[in-house]
Amino acid sequence: MVENQTARNVLWIKINRFFNRMKGNVFAPQKFKLLSPLPIKTLIALKKHLEKFEILEKKNAEALLGGGQQRIDAQHKKGKLTARERIELLLDKGSFQETGKFVMHRCKDFGLEKEYYLGDGVVTGYGKVNGRLVYVFSQDFTVFGGALSETHAEKIVKIMELAMKNGAPVIGLNDSGGARIQEGVVSLAGYADIFYRNTLASGVVPQISAIMGPCAGGAVYSPAITDFILMVENTSYMFVTGPKVVETVTNEVVSSEELGGASTHSSKSGVAHLTAANEIVCIQQIKQLLSYMPQNCEDEPQRLDYSAKDEERLALNDIIPENPNQPYDMKEVIHHLVDENSFFEIHGQYAENIVVGFARLAGRSIGIIGNQPLVLAGVLDINASKKAARFVRFCDCFNIPLLVLEDVPGFLPGTDQEWNAIITNGAKLLYAFSEATVPRVTLITRKAYGGAYDVMNSKHIGADMNFAWPMAEIAVMGAKGAAEIIFKKEISQSEDQEKTLQEKIDEYNKKFATPYRAAHRGYVDEVILPSESRGKLMAAFEMLENKSASLPRKKHGNIPL
Repeated sequence: MVENQTARNVLWIKINRFFNRMKGNVFAPQKFKLLSPLPIKTLIALKKHLEKFEILEKKNAEALLGGGQQRIDAQHKKGKLTARERIELLLDKGSFQETGKFVMHRCKDFGLEKEYYLGDGVVTGYGKVNGRLVYVFSQDFTVFGGALSETHAEKIVKIMELAMKNGAPVIGLNDSGGARIQEGVVSLAGYADIFYRNTLASGVVPQISAIMGPCAGGAVYSPAITDFILMVENTSYMFVTGPKVVETVTNEVVSSEELGGASTHSSKSGVAHLTAANEIVCIQQIKQLLSYMPQNCEDEPQRLDYSAKDEERLALNDIIPENPNQPYDMKEVIHHLVDENSFFEIHGQYAENIVVGFARLAGRSIGIIGNQPLVLAGVLDINASKKAARFVRFCDCFNIPLLVLEDVPGFLPGTDQEWNAIITNGAKLLYAFSEATVPRVTLITRKAYGGAYDVMNSKHIGADMNFAWPMAEIAVMGAKGAAEIIFKKEISQSEDQEKTLQEKIDEYNKKFATPYRAAHRGYVDEVILPSESRGKLMAAFEMLENKSASLPRKKHGNIPL
């Protein structure tokens, strides 16, 4: 009897220790809990399976280590987190469900048949961010430098397909040296499989790419198709051809950071929408981005509770300078109009003559596009047009209403702009607004000149509501230029040409450089005091909440790319 009890206790301790180890494993597929000692028959039955259970435990532990502790330590020394640490930071605690943990590569060449790692360099699965479902893949640099293989690609493709079927965002945490060279064309085929799914998913579910390390060669095209790219300063870079190739072909000597670092892509190329000082901040930015988006194209953005109060903003009455050529900060206007601390700027360091970003108005998620008088007087140029057009199209894809704040003196003149196709690039923004079916509201704060007036969400291209402040100037061009053309003969024949010119400028301003001529025609729905703008915009978006609009039946339009 004593021996039987002792055997029972030994078995109990051994089995309980095993299940407790499994319970403490964050990434274990199951969590076990034994509340009290089990009968001896049950323990003996469990003992028969214990060996198999322990094999599973060892494989789980092996998968969690990726390329091994030494490589994990090396990753940390570079100031980088591991693939799994990134997922743990991104997702709600305990929500991650991993897929393909035991996948291994199939390559038999160049010695790879002797080197296998469970998961094959990418952690994939699904979980929740602030209670909402997301799908995620996180490349593991500790395994073959995160290089993409056939099976690595298959894991990512499966996640993307699940996301499309179930209508939830896809988040890619990229940290890869590129294609796995040993696999040759099979690796390249894997990239193409991913690109194809990126394209199919575009406009169906939001896609966010965070570049946490290297992203080079063909690997860059998957993030490029996604909706938003985030980069980490000093530890991430993107380029099609690296510094050594550039030096060989062009004799240019350039570092990885200069060629494709976060600063370069956020300010010069516009490839990166957001940059972060470190990976923790980057992951926080991903969560913030997601908060403004719906789950998919059939869903609506989350609306926060909001209690109406005094919506008058008296500070807006003094924000426009008396001198029409003096700049002011459009971001200051935005902060007075939207819910407190809700503005989240996108592409802040690129094409700064236009401001784009997300915000909330009475709890509603909205997208904002505004000319920035502080930079190039707020003119539209090539980069500003592309930046705004891309943002407009994203908001339209995912049912996010658009607010346009207009103070635009026209398009930027010059040979550089004309030779680099300001015509087709400016048309991108015109096309984006014209085909957008979400609620669209425009507020003209000051200048609205020439073709740029038409392009910036005018009533003529489908805007739902257009407001203007009393100091708005809606005209073909500025008063001085117009007077010099219209009254050229009178001015040239005048004894006092400067006085005559000023008289004609004043005459033109009185007749045309006001919002009232447009209001008489119905091109502006209402001229309003700046201080009442927030309340008017809230009412307009509430009125447009159930807007229903559709485009003519067609396969797709042909935007001037």
